[in-house]
Amino acid sequence: MSLQNWLEKGQLRTHKTSSREIAELLKAADRDLADAQLPGLSADRRFATAYSAALLVATVALAASGYRAPHEGHHYWTIQSLALTMKLDAKTIDQLDAFRRKRNITDYEMVGMVSEQEIRKMLALAKELRAMVVEWLKKNHPELMQE
Repeated sequence: MSLQNWLEKGQLRTHKTSSREIAELLKAADRDLADAQLPGLSADRRFATAYSAALLVATVALAASGYRAPHEGHHYWTIQSLALTMKLDAKTIDQLDAFRRKRNITDYEMVGMVSEQEIRKMLALAKELRAMVVEWLKKNHPELMQE
């Protein structure tokens, strides 16, 4: 499977990004990383905000590769695309996808299901993914990195 295959099946669309868009997405991810650590927020919100940071940096990798996920299923396809954009390992993608499903449950079905340990894991994964995406950008798309 390739990003081109996904495009042909309608799971992605082409997208022309810019260094400004990349910078804004990373800025939003940094905001979410900071907010996810605020002690006054509920566990569910801290978890969802850390997840949002990870999704934003996955969006960076996809945009830098010339694609965007359509609205329906965009979280799923953006996460899965990390295997094709950054060659991220299946274990990490599976963990992020499990957190996606957990976030859906806490946002739409049942509150109070997130543990402090899950928040720490989601936050650590989001931070690690952000660092990996920035290094990947520097190596593969330096033109998209603002000075």
